[in-house]
Amino acid sequence: MIGTCHCGAVTLEITLSDGFKTARRCDCSFCARRGAIAVSAPLDGIRIITGADNMSLYQWGTMAAKHYFCKTCGIYTHHQRRSNPNEFGVNVAILSGVNPRDLGNIPWVDGQNHPSDTKKAP
Repeated sequence: MIGTCHCGAVTLEITLSDGFKTARRCDCSFCARRGAIAVSAPLDGIRIITGADNMSLYQWGTMAAKHYFCKTCGIYTHHQRRSNPNEFGVNVAILSGVNPRDLGNIPWVDGQNHPSDTKKAP
């Protein structure tokens, strides 16, 4: 599949792990504001075709997740997950020919209570 940001500066070739069966939303403080539906891709499932130099990285909190955006238009393209650092979450809305509305009811994951954020004292 091909994915692009809004302005076209970034183009990705994406191989999904299991099609749209992995589609989900997250309610952590960052994802809830972003509002994107994400699907899974293996770490070797994303190849930047154009615009590698136009991508920006955002990390916060535990610094485990790596969120990538186009520097020009600000569109979130993908992120390396903190829930599974061996895979990417890909913004469904960047995928050519895919309308996120066609995916139906998308499940939510509890990002507000992520295990990395709830470390208990010994």
